[in-house]
Amino acid sequence: MKKTDFGFQDIFESDKPGLVRDLFGDVSSQYDLMNDVMSFGLHRLWKKHFVQKIPTRPAMKLLDVAGGTGDIAIRFLKENQALNPEVVVLDLTPEMIQKGKDKAYNSNITQGISWQCGMAEELPFEDNTFDAYTISFGLRNVTDKEKALAEAYRVLKPGCPFFCLEFSKIQGPLGFFYNAYAMKGIPLLGKLIAHNEGAYQYLSESIERFWEPEILIQKMQEAGFVHTYFEALCKGLVAIHGGWKP
Repeated sequence: MKKTDFGFQDIFESDKPGLVRDLFGDVSSQYDLMNDVMSFGLHRLWKKHFVQKIPTRPAMKLLDVAGGTGDIAIRFLKENQALNPEVVVLDLTPEMIQKGKDKAYNSNITQGISWQCGMAEELPFEDNTFDAYTISFGLRNVTDKEKALAEAYRVLKPGCPFFCLEFSKIQGPLGFFYNAYAMKGIPLLGKLIAHNEGAYQYLSESIERFWEPEILIQKMQEAGFVHTYFEALCKGLVAIHGGWKP
């Protein structure tokens, strides 16, 4: 039986979806607050920049995978209302989806958005369905990342883009201080705010074990994507990875 990563642990692939689902279910009520606190609010700027990368067209269909509490979907719909887009948010965790639905309603987003519970490796959509695919801070939590990339390629229409926003690795002295904060400070914040130190220990460890940007680009190319690139933000703390289905 194949194994995969769960933070610094190696576990059986069959066990990871349940562990990830339970983890995010446990922290869903404080998830948005923790994002603000952990990143000092910077995640909002990263996501704004990320959304602005998405090419738009009238009545386009966007698939946002691991869409969590709906940050990407809601921002995209707000900024492109005149185009009447449709956004499908897919996430593994029902509690996160409910938080997203509540946030969308409170943001007066009642049309053009739908929600599905599911896995990135087994998308419940036909081939060549979407005009864009996004995944934000979610790919590193996927059990079979290569299969998820293949599924992204499958459901995209030809000529349409894949975009991934994910944590990266800072090099040099600044990286030393960030790593100390990630491994010690973030779990402490998780304990104080979300009352779940273990969940945020896992999140920090998952960042450390995730692919370097160059490796993710290589994996995207192996899945079939062309014109691939990555853009480092905040000295390499996060990176946007893009590619197109030919």
